[in-house]
Amino acid sequence: MQVKIKRALISVSNKIGIVKFAEVLQDLGVEIISTGGTYNQLNAAKINAIKIEQLTGFPEMLDGRLKTLHPFVHGAILADRSKESHLRQVEEANIKLIDMVVVNLYPFKETVIKPGVTLEEAIENIDIGGPTMIRSAAKNHKSVAVIVDPEDYAPIAEELKNNNGALSQETCFALSVKAFQHTCEYDSHIFNYMINRLSEMNLQIEKDKKIKTKIFVRPYLKIDCTKDESTYINGINSSINSSVNSFLDSDKNFNKNLNLIFEKIQDLRYGENPHQKASYYKFIDAPYDCFANSTKLQGKELSYNNILDANAAFSIVKEFETPCVAIIKHNNPCGVATATTVTEAYHNAHFCDPLSAFGGIVACNYKWTSDAARFMKDKFVEVLIAPDFESEALEILKEKENLRILKINFNLDSFLKELESENFVPKFYDIKSVDGGIVVQEPDESTIKSITFQIVTEQKPTRSSLDDLLFAWQVVKNVKSNAIVLASGKATVGIGAGQMSRLDATKIAIEKAGKRAQGSVLASDAFFPFSDAVEIAINAGITAIIQPGGSVKDSEVISLCNKLKIPMLFTGKRHFKH
Repeated sequence: MQVKIKRALISVSNKIGIVKFAEVLQDLGVEIISTGGTYNQLNAAKINAIKIEQLTGFPEMLDGRLKTLHPFVHGAILADRSKESHLRQVEEANIKLIDMVVVNLYPFKETVIKPGVTLEEAIENIDIGGPTMIRSAAKNHKSVAVIVDPEDYAPIAEELKNNNGALSQETCFALSVKAFQHTCEYDSHIFNYMINRLSEMNLQIEKDKKIKTKIFVRPYLKIDCTKDESTYINGINSSINSSVNSFLDSDKNFNKNLNLIFEKIQDLRYGENPHQKASYYKFIDAPYDCFANSTKLQGKELSYNNILDANAAFSIVKEFETPCVAIIKHNNPCGVATATTVTEAYHNAHFCDPLSAFGGIVACNYKWTSDAARFMKDKFVEVLIAPDFESEALEILKEKENLRILKINFNLDSFLKELESENFVPKFYDIKSVDGGIVVQEPDESTIKSITFQIVTEQKPTRSSLDDLLFAWQVVKNVKSNAIVLASGKATVGIGAGQMSRLDATKIAIEKAGKRAQGSVLASDAFFPFSDAVEIAINAGITAIIQPGGSVKDSEVISLCNKLKIPMLFTGKRHFKH
């Protein structure tokens, strides 16, 4: 059974392609009903259309809020053609059937992302009649076709022309599924915006020390619908960017229920390995300055591994106040350095482990300079990411055609100011998948200025040694556990990552550093369960150590450092990274 299209209602906010589609309908003898601006555009294109008020006998009112909510509209859409009682009732009510609904909605999402948009402006862009018509048509898909996406005009027009103005049941059902998705996403935008505004109001009331408003809103802060068949998050091992209120309720606790909505950025060639399918998504309300909204300026398409590594690299550098460069390989840093210039920082990061830096991802928190580009010219780098680039630097790097260059819309000063604020609440949450679920946590974000410590040894670190200790502690939290970082001159000289034994991680870091271990400092992401790794480090020439403390063997470790006159700092904070 096919759906013969004799009468169509067209009311679209996005008018791209609507005239051409309406011309096809007119050529097929379809009667067209339309509203407001859509009617004006069709009329200007010489397309015969009936105004909605001619159908309903009732004028638009309330500044356009009320125009299609009428039995002559919804009775015409909802009547089930297979039921004689329905057909009899609409005939008695003098309702003429509508066989196609072409509707898309007020631009709510586009409105609320504009800077300075008011609640009143947002509310006026909440569509009422549109979603109602879409849902009516989608519910009655056996009798009515519903089109919400301008990209569907061409294939639907083709099918209509090939089938004497009719559509198949399969097509109408597929269109109805897409229609429900459209209204689902639309409602999720509205709900997320409103719940965020509610949270802001509550926080302001709380800040003003007034009575905090308690509104019991069921915490489904993201409607579970996507533009693609699969909604499973496959092995996300890095921070995902979204509004804090996607995860927390008004009391700043994790929500009881958490359903997330993403939109596809692109399909990827494959995942971690060629036999794994993969795709790249972002939160549908991802902020402008997040990694997922970075812009590719040149180079091949990003791979699955490129995306994870580039995000990990930029997550390191964005927390440093001075120029910082990080080089990442397989989600672990193989070199990090800060300096007075970008070139110096890159040079020092690269020579921490030049062998591992081959084919790595490079990130910087400052504008990438032409000098840094010249230093990169003879090196194999997969991805370069920075908040900006000198025009000469881009010209130099054009010769490296396969190098992917990403520009991230990131303001370092604003981010650091926010991160160091007393009222800081994370905007970025870390999500990892497990079989049948996910685990969510706050990110391990902080700056060097926020590090607190206690000197637990008799020997005190020098000023330069302390600077290196704090730098190493800032870096080690970005290294997979068990992690050991050796640093000198605010640059890593040896990194031991991802070991099951802290002793082995220490040995690897020392081996990587070679002679540079002499005079360097050491940071450990967790306490030393025994003194053996500390002893090996001191024997290799380590001059100071920073670690969380908290082991039952702490006194033994401290005694060893006192004996050998090595300063040791306890931070009281662990930095495991899995």
